[in-house]
Amino acid sequence: MELDPQNSLSAIQAAIDQARVLIVTYSFSVIGAILLLIVGFLAARLVERWVYAGLGQVSGFDMTLRRFFSKIARYMVLGLVIVMVLGQFGIQTASMIAAIGAVGLAIGLALQGTLQNIAAGIMLLALRPLRIGEYVEVGSISGTVEEIGLFATRLRSADGIYLLAPNSTLWTQPVKNFTRNGARRNDITVTIDNADDFDKIQATLTALAVNSPYVKETPAPDTFIAELGETTMSVTLRYWTTVPDFLFAKIELNKSVRKALNVKE
Repeated sequence: MELDPQNSLSAIQAAIDQARVLIVTYSFSVIGAILLLIVGFLAARLVERWVYAGLGQVSGFDMTLRRFFSKIARYMVLGLVIVMVLGQFGIQTASMIAAIGAVGLAIGLALQGTLQNIAAGIMLLALRPLRIGEYVEVGSISGTVEEIGLFATRLRSADGIYLLAPNSTLWTQPVKNFTRNGARRNDITVTIDNADDFDKIQATLTALAVNSPYVKETPAPDTFIAELGETTMSVTLRYWTTVPDFLFAKIELNKSVRKALNVKE
């Protein structure tokens, strides 16, 4: 079968014309997409800086949260730009967004524990039940806070052990913060005979606390009978110190009380 040269030339010419139309059409789309990407990346960077600077104007707003929310704002802008770029080529972005949403839901379910830690980290950084440098106790975890991250919090125990606690664990349990209020109370209780001179013992113990350089003047130290038995009574010396002086005061007064009352081992 012989080919008709005239028909072949017509087919080639039609293909060339169609290719020319496609090149012209998609060249504008490609140029538009490139421009959108450039403008979008610049806009995302500006939005990130604006959010970061704006949150910096909020008094006490945590640095980690500033970085986190500014990054989230940037990626949201970039996501919107990518959707617009795909729209330049006639891609149905609605179905793509639905698919991305479904994938995101599946990933969220798979990483449920991780997302809980992130959410807990945001709450810890926003509400600040604990801060870096504070000594806290949360359930069986206790130590000085060294770093609060989005996933976990690093602590150092009283005996120097490294602790890494998931944020969800710290957020879902009551936090006992020994540092936050700046002052701590301590009680030293001793047992004496009912026949002993309580007034003299009271004056002695109170004087020990008053004369200690670690004990606060206000509230003033006090000594009182905490419990009264048939032959003995429990006498308590109560005093307040600053947080840094708490341990020094406890060691000193325990020794002074034992010596003053001649407490035997």
